[in-house]
This record gives sequence, structure tokens and C-alpha cells, in this order.
Amino acid sequence: MAPSRIDDEVLKPKIDEQGSKMAKPNGEGHLLHRSLIEHPAKVESAKGLMLHLSDGRTVLDACAGAAVALIGHGREEVHEAIMKQMQRVSYVHTQSYTTSSAEDLANFVLDGNPHGLEKAFFVGSGSEAVESALKLARQYYYEKNEPQRLHFVSRQQSYHGNTIAAMSISSNLARKVPFDGFMYPHTSHVSPAYAYRHQRTGETEAEFTARLLQELEEEFLQIGPEKVIAFVAEPIVGATAGCVTAPAGYFAGVRALCDRYGVLLILDEIMCGVGRSGTFFAFEQEKVVPDIMTIAKGLGGGYAPIAGVLVHQKVIDVLRRGSNAFNHGHTYQAHPVSCAAALAVQQIVRRENLVARCAALGQLLEQQLRTELTDCLSVGDIRGRGLFWAVEFVQNRSTKATFDPTVRFGLRVQRAAFDRGLAVYPGAGTVDGIRGDHILLAPPFTVTEAELRQICKILREAIESEEKECLSC
Repeated sequence: MAPSRIDDEVLKPKIDEQGSKMAKPNGEGHLLHRSLIEHPAKVESAKGLMLHLSDGRTVLDACAGAAVALIGHGREEVHEAIMKQMQRVSYVHTQSYTTSSAEDLANFVLDGNPHGLEKAFFVGSGSEAVESALKLARQYYYEKNEPQRLHFVSRQQSYHGNTIAAMSISSNLARKVPFDGFMYPHTSHVSPAYAYRHQRTGETEAEFTARLLQELEEEFLQIGPEKVIAFVAEPIVGATAGCVTAPAGYFAGVRALCDRYGVLLILDEIMCGVGRSGTFFAFEQEKVVPDIMTIAKGLGGGYAPIAGVLVHQKVIDVLRRGSNAFNHGHTYQAHPVSCAAALAVQQIVRRENLVARCAALGQLLEQQLRTELTDCLSVGDIRGRGLFWAVEFVQNRSTKATFDPTVRFGLRVQRAAFDRGLAVYPGAGTVDGIRGDHILLAPPFTVTEAELRQICKILREAIESEEKECLSC
């Protein structure tokens, strides 16, 4: 039967007074969310650690989005810096122009050439930063007349981004499945430095470190060291495995192997850097220095999209002796407004001594987690550094057996916490890309001691509620 005239009118797109199309009749709207089934909660406003939702609820943001909002939400000083920059110049193309906000941000972050890091290259996202770092590393060897170097080595259960090359060196299986055969081919992965799952019974920490380093050296030799561009690693593994720190001596050994075989060391601090681990650079606690590193989330604190590649003098000097250029660029690199926002954020971090505060409060967070969760039968491991902590869940503490992936235990805990007014960051496939669950905590550095206690208390309640459902099955 043909639709009536009234039906035709109902099905036409609605136009509001401003002339913009309203939501489709089913209420979905036109924005493509991460899921076509589950729509995210709408945030109407945010201040400090609190997110105020459109349905009237308030949520305590204990993960800073995704370890991003390190000074909290709604800082007027940053808003003012953004507006001031927009009034001066909102955009220029870096092929011909620069701006004070970009120059000042680079000079602020790299004041005094810390650890030999000399130049900063600012882009719009962590994935762009990793992609840029990989291309810079390749150009380094091209200019050294070593064009046979094409290979990157990274680690299983790592994550470095969603662009093709960044995803190729990553090991987040769920994100890679649809793109099998679509990756950069010259990559390989060694075992993660993940003691809870990979250190053998009776094996000392030193023996575990030695075994990991032997595997890496054998990988270099199997490929041919003269073909390897770089080893890429997160000093503290982020969301894929959940705040995994390496055993003592691991990164020092990695640095020595890279030096021995002429391989660059790229450290990805997109999630764990900019103070999140309790030192501005996470690598400082490993007592090593990278040749190239990436930063992102905490750099702009969520006030504007920005990421960066920080480059050691060793690499810059090779470019100086060669082309005198980085053969790479983005339309929005060193965006003036993003750089102004990031500079304002970093000035607050330094002025308020927030990195030291992060380190001190991190000790309290660890203590509170271990105290509150001690009787939670599903808690297998608690690990992290600074204000960057994860809880790994198991079905059996003695055997470390995981929950069946279909249970989605980590996601269930995240939802139970959300229902109680707490935002945490869930992870699945923790162990091998398929099995394992964890949640991640990464509150802003401005979190109070009372808020940390509240976070841990609500998290315990959420875990216990899901244990009643899942451990009895």
C-alpha cells in the first residue's frame, strides 16, 4: 500500500528554526559512534573530576577519559589561553609560517634539551605521532645511506595507534582483525615484559629480564640487525595490557642491545608520559634515554587535540648533515590553538608541581587499592605507577585462569561502577588479545585524597556486585 500524504510528511527530514536537519525518525542522529547499538552518555558539562550528564546524573571521572584530563575539566586559565590565541591567529600552514604558541610550547617542554631531546614535532593525535616517529626513523637511516633498513620490532600486547603503520607494530588483536593483510609487512613482535603472566615459576626477576633480552637479541639476529630500523615499546604498557611495568634492568638491557646493533629506540609515552607515571618522562625511572619518543594524551590535557614527537640530537644531527629537512607533514601540525591550550596546561602542571603530586598520590592510590580490594576474589593483580594503575581480573586466583571472554567481566565492572557514579576504563584481551580482563584508573593529578578513597570504595562495590553474578556460575 502506498504511504499516505501524512506518512510522507512524517518521513521527511525535520528542519529546525536554524535550518539544520534534526535527528532521524528513529532518534539515532547522524553522528557515527563507536557502536551502532549502544549510544554513549551525553555530557552536558564537566568541572574538576565531575562529569554532569544530560539525564541529571553526575559521574566521578577516575580515568581522565583515557588518561587524558590530567589537570581536570573546566580550568578557566586554559579556556582564556585558547580564546586569546583564536583572537590572534587560529590557523596558519607550517610550510610557510610558524606561531608563538607552537614555538613557546616546544621551548617549554624541551627547555635545556632534557636528556638530549632537542626538537619537538606537534601533530593532532597519538596515532599521527607514532606514524611520524616511524617515518622519521626510516628517514634517519635513509640519510645515513642504509636504505635496507625497513623492519620494526615491537612487543606483543602493545598498542601504538590506529593508523596503518602504527597498527602494524601494535598487538591489539581486536582492532587488527578486520584489517588482516592490510598492514605494513616489515614488522615482528617479541614477548611482553609482563611478569604476572610471563615470569615462570621459580624464575627470578633477573632471570626473567635476561630471558626477555635474549629473545630480543635473537630476533634482531634472525632478521639481520642491518635490516632493523627500531625497537618500539611503551615504558608502561597502556590500555591493551593494563599498566604493565617492565622488570628491573629490562630497558637498560634493551638500550644496550639497540646500541650494539645500531638500532634506534623509540619509546611510546602517549598514555604513560607527561607526568602520568610520577616523572615527566616515564623513561626517567628506567634510567634510559630514547632516540625518538612520542607523547600525547596529557600534553593538551583534553583541552585540544595535540600530540608530539620528541627527537634526540643524535637523530637531528643526521638530518642536519643530509637533507636538512623532515620529509613529512600534516595540514594541522603545530596548530596554533592546540599549542596554546597545551602550553597553558603544561604551565599549570609545572607551577602547581603536579608531577610530584601525582607521584605522591600514586602511593596512596596503590595503598587504597590493595586495602579495599584484598577480599575481592576476582582481583588477580594490581599494578602501575604514579596515577596510572590497573586491576587485572581472574576467575581463579591460584591458577590465574581468566573469565570466559563472553562474560566480558571487565566491561561488567566498568558498567557497575558507572551505575554507581564512577568512570573507569575497561580492557579486554589482556592476556593474549582474546582472554583476560582489566580496568584502568588514571585520575587527574588534581584528585584529592578523599576522592581517591571514594574511587577505591566504589570500585570495590562494583567488583563485588559482579563477582556475585559471575563467580557463582
